[in-house]
Amino acid sequence: MLETGTPAPDFTLARDGGTDVALGDYRGKSVVLYFYPKDNTPGCTTEALDFTALKDRFEAANTIVFGVSRDSVKKHDNFCKKHGLGIALLSDAEGDVCEAYGVWQEKKMYGKTHMGIVRSTYLIDADGKIAQVWEKVKVTGHAEEVLVAAQSLTK
Repeated sequence: MLETGTPAPDFTLARDGGTDVALGDYRGKSVVLYFYPKDNTPGCTTEALDFTALKDRFEAANTIVFGVSRDSVKKHDNFCKKHGLGIALLSDAEGDVCEAYGVWQEKKMYGKTHMGIVRSTYLIDADGKIAQVWEKVKVTGHAEEVLVAAQSLTK
């Protein structure tokens, strides 16, 4: 995982809808990058809906929210449509961004180990530096906690 105060690794990824997003294009705004395992699973759906519900408040705090997983753009499009999501979902199909941010880790499930995305969130300040990191996120109340942190950057 990256530490606060370090520069956020730059990237360009495809988003739902098929356009590209480059992190560097958002200098001057704060950026929330939340990494999640898989579209259309219960925890990931709740997290996406929670961030969507707070989208206007994030925007009022000069902050944009991006969800990142290794799912394809097509899966993101279906996920957004099915749940009426209002936030951008980025496809890191190759896993390079997950690796750069340290969220691609060994996980254990039912006694077996495998590699996967550990649910994590980064708040990046307007200068492109890591302002705050949440590791091994529990979904309940997380979006609100990130909002409070984003709002504190604009004061």
